[in-house]
Amino acid sequence: MIQNSTQIAISTKQPNGYVESTLEYTNKEISLTVADVIVQMLENLGVGCAFGVAGGAMASLWGSLSNSTMQVLNCRHESGAAFAAVEAYFASSLPTVVFTTAGPGITNALTGLFAARGEGAKVILLSACTSAPQRGRWAIQETSAETLPTEGIFTAGTLFNYATTVECAAQIPQIFRRLALGLSQPGGFVAHLSIPTTVQSSLVDKISLPQLGISSSVVSPSRDAIAKTVHLLSEGPFAIWLGFGARDAADEIRQLAERTGAAVMCSPRGKGIFPEDHPQFVGVTGLGGHGSVMTYMQQQPPLRTLVLGTRLGEPTSFWNPKMVPAGGFVHVDIDPTVPGVAYPQAETFGVQSDIKGFVQALLDYEELLVTAKTPLSLPNPEPEQIPSGADTPVRPDVLMEAIQKVIVDGSDAIVMAECGNSFTWSTHLLRFPQANRYRVSTGVGAMGHAVTGVLGAAIASNGKAVAIVGDGAMLMNNEISTAVKYNIPAVWIVLNDARYNMCHQGMAMLGMTGADATIPEADFAMIACGMGAEGIRVHKESDLQAALEKAMRATGPFVIDVLIDPNRPAPSKGRNQGLAAQGAKSTPAKTTSAHVSFPNI
Repeated sequence: MIQNSTQIAISTKQPNGYVESTLEYTNKEISLTVADVIVQMLENLGVGCAFGVAGGAMASLWGSLSNSTMQVLNCRHESGAAFAAVEAYFASSLPTVVFTTAGPGITNALTGLFAARGEGAKVILLSACTSAPQRGRWAIQETSAETLPTEGIFTAGTLFNYATTVECAAQIPQIFRRLALGLSQPGGFVAHLSIPTTVQSSLVDKISLPQLGISSSVVSPSRDAIAKTVHLLSEGPFAIWLGFGARDAADEIRQLAERTGAAVMCSPRGKGIFPEDHPQFVGVTGLGGHGSVMTYMQQQPPLRTLVLGTRLGEPTSFWNPKMVPAGGFVHVDIDPTVPGVAYPQAETFGVQSDIKGFVQALLDYEELLVTAKTPLSLPNPEPEQIPSGADTPVRPDVLMEAIQKVIVDGSDAIVMAECGNSFTWSTHLLRFPQANRYRVSTGVGAMGHAVTGVLGAAIASNGKAVAIVGDGAMLMNNEISTAVKYNIPAVWIVLNDARYNMCHQGMAMLGMTGADATIPEADFAMIACGMGAEGIRVHKESDLQAALEKAMRATGPFVIDVLIDPNRPAPSKGRNQGLAAQGAKSTPAKTTSAHVSFPNI
């Protein structure tokens, strides 16, 4: 209960940090529940969107969310809600919420939250749990130490940066402080607040949230670190290897590259941070990457490589030893544990820093700009010539050519690619001239991430978002019905080949036979129409452009079901060779078509 002119000082999250503000309740009594107060706290932490699936155990919390200023989307599955929340964060840079009921509601969301942690998103899970008097008594969807492991789900650890169970209102000020601090830090932050059913609806007599002045913190490089970096990079030609963590420093990185003549390459998640049509861009590394990168490393090897915002994990590097320059790496990351892990044998000078601040500091040093040696020319990813052929079935590379023209070049839509062959075709063939338009998940790479995440990207960007997905992922988990309910302008482009084709083609290349990766052909245009969305089926290459243009003009959800050639080999040579190197098969089977991609060996 709040009575008479009570002021509550809180911190409001803005895109550039936290600022203090005050809520004032005057001349009336307002009865608030714990659920109400928690939702107000989230509003004032800057949460704009909440995605989830309701249930009886979280009825009070759901009611408070539904009457808040947040945009609340009721999804069809908790994992889809979590993936949508991840992509809403990346589209808006504002923290997002996932809400679930007890029991399976929580466990269904865990894969998406695992992706949130791996991708570096800021997401808060609100879940219901069984009230204390009912624990251990076989309650419906009981959520307690009797039914679920407490460690890792209800406590901080590898999945959650912060987790707690709210047993009383007195905890809320400290929870608010912990959330505000976590959200203000660079990098991702995934939290879990689990609230027993009876606690959600309990009334709050007094409320006093702390007055916080927490600003967004930036990890700045030391003068010594910058000086040593300048010294190392000035000793000879260097390359720049970009990852997703460098996405906010696109302008500064371009200045550094152009002043020094450095070659620039990027991870799959880093596409577009440096313009892919720039003459100094030598290509994408890793899964679906470009052979031009290896051409550069072999013909014009740099003395050192400046690594900015990538962990250099398997999807980015395949741990290929040919990517290690003679002088080693200068590796910059906000996480001090990252440098030196992917290539432990390589000489690495690690720097803990925000990427933008680090590059700005480098630009102040004229010594670097004067002594860096500029290559005369650099290899670039070459547009691949597609020979003329039959109009049907649709070749995936022809589809990508049409997507480039209509969607990448012809709009400002966010483009997402699902894991599998959709990922490799899109990463290898699409070219993005600007940052923050292409999204893929590499570390987790869950099927269903893009087919559901596209809703979050569209709703948070207030515009079109396009998901390039396989038929297997589309069957596994989609939120077309949710998009219809809220008229979200999401577009799905389905590569329909009636199989899990990365598995099918990969097994063949590895020389393994007998494994069944086929699935019955589904008509996704008919499925979409049955759910209330628009859909169109494309059999011919000559019909692609018209179908894409129609989808981009649509004001609501739209599915393009493309019957593609299942025998066209995807650019995933590096992945298959990486599996072979790990023991999946030592001698790949012979194939009749060459795989052109960033190689592993």
